[in-house]
Amino acid sequence: MRIAVVAESFLPQANGVTITLLRLLEHLRGRGDEVLVLAPAAGRGQDAVTAYAGAEVRRYRAVPLPGYSDLRLSTPRVRTLGEHLRCFAPDVLHLAAPFLLGWQAIGAANALGLPSVAVYQTEVPSYAQRYRVGHLEPLLWRRIEDIHKSATLSLAPSSHACRQLVDRGVHRVAVWPHGVDREHFSPTRRSEDLHARLAPGGEVLVGYVGRLAREKQVEDLAVLADLPGVRLVVIGDGPQRSRLAGRLPDAVFTGHLGGLELAAAMATLDVFVHTGEMDTFAQTIQEAHACGVPVVAPARGGPIDLVEHATTGYLYTPGDLTGLRGHVRSLTVDPFTRAEMGLRAREATAGRTWPVVNEQVVRHYENAIRFHASDRAAGYRPARRRLLTR
Repeated sequence: MRIAVVAESFLPQANGVTITLLRLLEHLRGRGDEVLVLAPAAGRGQDAVTAYAGAEVRRYRAVPLPGYSDLRLSTPRVRTLGEHLRCFAPDVLHLAAPFLLGWQAIGAANALGLPSVAVYQTEVPSYAQRYRVGHLEPLLWRRIEDIHKSATLSLAPSSHACRQLVDRGVHRVAVWPHGVDREHFSPTRRSEDLHARLAPGGEVLVGYVGRLAREKQVEDLAVLADLPGVRLVVIGDGPQRSRLAGRLPDAVFTGHLGGLELAAAMATLDVFVHTGEMDTFAQTIQEAHACGVPVVAPARGGPIDLVEHATTGYLYTPGDLTGLRGHVRSLTVDPFTRAEMGLRAREATAGRTWPVVNEQVVRHYENAIRFHASDRAAGYRPARRRLLTR
């Protein structure tokens, strides 16, 4: 199969969209598929990756998003995208978290009569309130709706994200969750030496892993700061780090960790807390579960599918920080329950490995090709939209 991938984010950015795409490219190489990646250019001084897992990577000029410099925005001409797609002649177009570049790409694909699969991974419109531009939220949702209504098939990583699209009039939607490397993220990575360094007084380690940005709501951890016998650990980096360090003066801030260092840190936690309410999936929850660590998270978005309440962790009502505190406290004082939930959490990831979920997307490609053929036979054409064509 020939697959063209248009990504709003790619290496050297190492966010959830990029990591999911890297695992997919590796899977497609193993199948022998031919892949072309179209992505924004890397920032000044960053390595310009031109190939990955056998796929050629072509770049378009891009500028950083103000206040979020590692996210780069690119809006090439539709005809430029169209020429690349026409020459590559893909069987299907994969749109990874489409918004700006993806908006242009879906127009080019429809002009060429190509089937497309649009993957909804980021709840961009809801970020507007967090970044104090709430008046833009309806416009941002309109962009999401237009893209996914124009695609042959839409995928979302959780049942909550699927419902968001369906409620906005996108009717051909399927779930495509993220995978997890159960060998890399494993209870065997736990380090008692690391635990002793992070909690020299024998405290229970309660940790968060992720980007330190407004939409992640990491400041909610402050409600846990005075729990007796608890040491907070914040793993990650981002624009809010200094502010959070001021709010959580007794917490350990490790900065960004990756590879085995990250896996060891996650496995060494006793309780994992996910605070963000806008994550369509929440990959770090799945990684914590693979490490055998129970999770406390808000009952919204991806966590609803990942955390089985009172079995692999606890879900609290979004915004109910008293509930968050109560669930964490119950786990910190009960090592037996922590261990039992950790075992069940590890077991829950058995069917969620990357090879399993990435083979699912191949089936979705095949479905999109079939849907597209039947749509054309029935005389259906996507609605024409005003596009940037400069």
